[in-house]
Amino acid sequence: MKHEEANKEIGGRGAEGQRGTEAQRQRGKRVGGNSKIQNVQSPAPNPQPVVRNTQSPVPNLDDWLEIGKIVSPQGLSGELKVYPVSDFPERFEVPGKRWLLRLDGTEPQPIELLTGRYISNKNLYVIKLAGVENCDQAEALRGCKLMVPVSDRPQLAEDEYHVLDLIGLEVFMQGSGELVGTVVDIIAAGNDLLEVKFHESFATDKKQKTVLIPFVEAIAPVVDLKSNRIEITPPPGLLEINN
Repeated sequence: MKHEEANKEIGGRGAEGQRGTEAQRQRGKRVGGNSKIQNVQSPAPNPQPVVRNTQSPVPNLDDWLEIGKIVSPQGLSGELKVYPVSDFPERFEVPGKRWLLRLDGTEPQPIELLTGRYISNKNLYVIKLAGVENCDQAEALRGCKLMVPVSDRPQLAEDEYHVLDLIGLEVFMQGSGELVGTVVDIIAAGNDLLEVKFHESFATDKKQKTVLIPFVEAIAPVVDLKSNRIEITPPPGLLEINN
C-alpha cells in the first residue's frame, strides 16, 4: 500500500527509513497520504532568511497536497534535501511545475523542479529548483513545503487506495456487522496499520480509545469506499491490544 500526499503528514510514526512516507506498502495497495501545506513564495534571486510571522493568517490548504518538506541545503550549488510525504517518486524526479509554501505564506506559489534523485540510505530526495543557485538561497527555503494541487493526485490501480480515501471510513466486524469505530490515521510499518478510534458502544475498556489494525487482506478483506466502510476479521485478542 502506498501513501500519497494529503492534507496531513502521514507516516511520521514508525515510517522513517521507508521510501515515501505518504505511501505505505501493504498487500499491493497504494494509499494516498494527507499532508497540510503552508504557503511559500517563489525564491527571489537573493532571498532573505525566512522569518516566521506569527501574525500570518492560517492558509486554506483544502485544494492542496503536501508532497515533501525541505530540510536543508545540499552542497553549495543550491540543491535541496527534501523529506518526502509522498510515495510517488515522480513527484521529485520528473522535471516540471511544483508549488512552494513558505513558513509565513498563505498560498503556495509555482516553482520549477529541474532535477531530483533519491538517497535510499537517508530516505531523502535531493532536488534542484529553478532560481535557487547557491547555499544561501537554499538555506532560506529550509522548512518550506512542496505542494501539488489535489486534482493532481495520481490515478491508482484496482485494489489501491489513497490515504485520503481511507481516513474517516467506518470499520465493522464482518461476521456480526458490529461497528468497531472509525479510521483516524494510517501508520507506516512493516505492514500498514489502520488506527481506528473505537465507537463508544464497542470499547470494553473505556481507557482504550484506539487500536491499530494491520491493513492486510486476511484481516481487512473488504474496503468499500462507496459505502464508507471497511470490514475486518481480526484474530482473537487483536482489538484488546492497547495502542
